[in-house]
Amino acid sequence: MKTKRLFWSWKFWLFLLGIHFIVAAQVATDTVPPGKGDSAIKALPAELPKENGVVYVFEIREEIAKPVWRVTREAFEEARRQKADYILIHVNTYGGLVNIADSIRTTILNCEVPVMVFIDNQAISAGALISIAADSIYMRPGGSIGAATVVNQSGDAVPDKYQSFMRSTMRATAEAHGKKPVIVDGDTTWVWHRDPFIAEAMVDPRLVVEGVVDSGKVLTLTAEEAINFGYCEGKATSIEEVLEQSGLSEYTVVRHEFSTLDYIIHFLLSPIVQSILILLIIGGIYFELQTPGIGFPLGIAVLAALMYFAPLYMEGLAQNWEILAFLLGIVLLALEIFVIPGFGVAGISGIMLILVSLTLGVIDNIIFEVDAKDAMLVAAKVFGRILITVIVGFAVSLWISRKVGTSRFFRGIALDKNQNTSEGYISIDVHQKEMVGRTGTAHTVLRPSGRVRIGEEIFDARAEIGYIEKGDKVKVIRDETGQLYVIKI
Repeated sequence: MKTKRLFWSWKFWLFLLGIHFIVAAQVATDTVPPGKGDSAIKALPAELPKENGVVYVFEIREEIAKPVWRVTREAFEEARRQKADYILIHVNTYGGLVNIADSIRTTILNCEVPVMVFIDNQAISAGALISIAADSIYMRPGGSIGAATVVNQSGDAVPDKYQSFMRSTMRATAEAHGKKPVIVDGDTTWVWHRDPFIAEAMVDPRLVVEGVVDSGKVLTLTAEEAINFGYCEGKATSIEEVLEQSGLSEYTVVRHEFSTLDYIIHFLLSPIVQSILILLIIGGIYFELQTPGIGFPLGIAVLAALMYFAPLYMEGLAQNWEILAFLLGIVLLALEIFVIPGFGVAGISGIMLILVSLTLGVIDNIIFEVDAKDAMLVAAKVFGRILITVIVGFAVSLWISRKVGTSRFFRGIALDKNQNTSEGYISIDVHQKEMVGRTGTAHTVLRPSGRVRIGEEIFDARAEIGYIEKGDKVKVIRDETGQLYVIKI
């Protein structure tokens, strides 16, 4: 009973709240969400003066993955709503998923207003593909663009069919900008605005582009080289300089704001927070199994599961079947505990389904299509982290259940005030005390908690040793803290 009192104690929740703020502060200092760079340019109200036009700015300053794709869609939609005249993407990334980068570059190419990119240091791999799609590129001195060979999580090049796709996509993206006339000695020659072979050389080390790259080297351009070869319109150190060089210094700038939902998703996707949610899921299930009926611990477990899977589902990481696998695992585990005698196939299957669904929920399934061996390595690492978290969660839950009422710390959390009978208090039903030594039958399965029938009355009880099946004869050996303890006879 003291375990339930622990869950209801305001001090316990104050303790959890403190942990929450510590984790939140850690996540806030370790990561900067999109839209919170360059403090010099501030967001303006939704209703904007249109005399000078609008430049809409948003950032891609992290790994190219589904969260970036969601932010990009939101930013382009907001730019249309604001009737922006230009869109400027602030880029600093070492790459990411090719399929996400392809979706972003298609959005840029199909945009009805000009799109500019400011490479604030690096636009590598998938970042290079996104940048080349823009109508104009500006780079910070010392920055670079290129190195777009498709690699797996270990940094090794993937099979050629994926390289072929990336080569053609890079080449087609450069070709999409068309040709421009160049007049030399009165003769007009049409040349590519961005040479497609240079874009392809960023993927294929076998390609030779005279005066640019030799065979055997994957091409990466510095800011100066990018300007010389037509892959950069100029150098800049800030967004203000980019706008000035573009002749847009008089335009009104609007920055894409990170919404409240974005902050919540960003926070819940933190590995630290995900580990805490797994601990709450395991702890809630454990404490629920220790007490008869359905109570508050199960509610905590359900809430933690929702907070774990909801942001993963919204980001497109967790699929429907993975969530259903988690629910099926819970059902199988419940059947094993409450219905099926012993512990066998259902229980083991339930545990494995829970662990597998928690693992695959945080992995983008696209990696299994690119390199199965590498994908299995990634899945094994995530599975190991989650397995350790589950084991720690079970151990902590077991420790808390044993320490409640005995540890000095938990005495301050649990209700532990003496209520003497001389003062008029009766701690339990005196009639229940009279059940000690009597025999009866298990009214429900005791694993280890449940209910027993003694005579015509039913009492909450707990098995002293092992599990007791429904209908087995039992004997009450003691009454402690309002709980009957029984053994099978």
